[in-house]
Amino acid sequence: MTPIAESAPSGQTETAKVIGLIGAAHCVSHFYILMLAPLFPVIRAEFGASYTELGLALAAFNIVSAVLQTPTGILVDRVSARGVLVGGLLLGAAALAGAALLPSFWGFVAMFALLGAANTAYHPADYALLSRHVPAARMGSAYSIHTFAGMVGSAAAPPVLLMLSNALGWRGAYLVSAGIGAAVAVLLIVFGGVLSGGPAREARDKAAAAPADRRLLLSAPVLLNLATFILLALMGSGLQNFSVAALAGLWGTPLAVANTGLSVFLLASALGVLAGGYVATRTARHDTAAIVGLVAFTACVLVVGLVDLNDALLIAALAVAGLCNGGIMPSRDMLVRAVTPPGAFGTVFGFVTNGFAIGGIVTPLIFGWLLDHGSPRGVFIAAAAFGLLAIVVVMLGARQRARSR
Repeated sequence: MTPIAESAPSGQTETAKVIGLIGAAHCVSHFYILMLAPLFPVIRAEFGASYTELGLALAAFNIVSAVLQTPTGILVDRVSARGVLVGGLLLGAAALAGAALLPSFWGFVAMFALLGAANTAYHPADYALLSRHVPAARMGSAYSIHTFAGMVGSAAAPPVLLMLSNALGWRGAYLVSAGIGAAVAVLLIVFGGVLSGGPAREARDKAAAAPADRRLLLSAPVLLNLATFILLALMGSGLQNFSVAALAGLWGTPLAVANTGLSVFLLASALGVLAGGYVATRTARHDTAAIVGLVAFTACVLVVGLVDLNDALLIAALAVAGLCNGGIMPSRDMLVRAVTPPGAFGTVFGFVTNGFAIGGIVTPLIFGWLLDHGSPRGVFIAAAAFGLLAIVVVMLGARQRARSR
């Protein structure tokens, strides 16, 4: 595997602009992912649809995203990362405007499929632009801020959408949200000069992306990173979506306490991302940093699943698990960067971030099955098991890189 080229030094102001613009786009992407969940009852009532029928909109979003994610990554490397990102923002805004304006239920579903297509632009374009324009010494921090911005979008979506819906109705909330995406696209057009590397550099990057994409994506280092993304998605999403029900079923934990623990886990994950970025900028051993975080995460989750803790200790254990869960993410991204050839950031990140979609599809099947079959403890054991498997995969990746040197 060809090692990546070091990013050219740039001024702190330009670097801050790059990180800020990409962070704003990533914030919008996560905001758009949650456009349906907070308003589910209101939209369902208007269309007179069942929960299963309205769930088709989410299915359409995820299926289209999964199918088009890797081709979009290739497009990022072959055409223009900035152009794809602006196009994704505008397409997402158009999809939400269409969902708000079309009267039919099936039109709504079709617009969510279009929103899923727009969603494929963000990860490959974001990572390609950060890798191209941020100095190598600041890359860990850039990746952590990028992830943190996405978490901010996720956290902001429910209260903002509920507030807008109460004031303007759900259709008005969708139109305002469409305006947010369009406004960020305008920012990228007006102030995005820092995201352009000039004709000569873009030509070099496109030439570097020309070798066989399939051979690159099916290489052992890239497949190991895909496996890491899947396992991290499974362990984090499993705990996030099923821990409240599991705690109630396993220990009889009051819902208020369990939900407080979940909120603390999510907040700690966001703070952990920033802490992980600090670590990632100060070590080249990103595999070691990831393994340490995974060991601590696994230990905390096993304690929660095996020991009947009091409320304070339970929340403390979930807080540490959250810090570790977030802290792993910048190192995860740096490990992908370490095996990516010049000019292929969009292709590789577009491919490995399919792990999010795969994890999102598989998580409910595994963890829901465990709860349905009377095994709430299995939720925590499964999350810990995926953490242990991730450790093995990261170690295999480290061995693979050592062999290729």
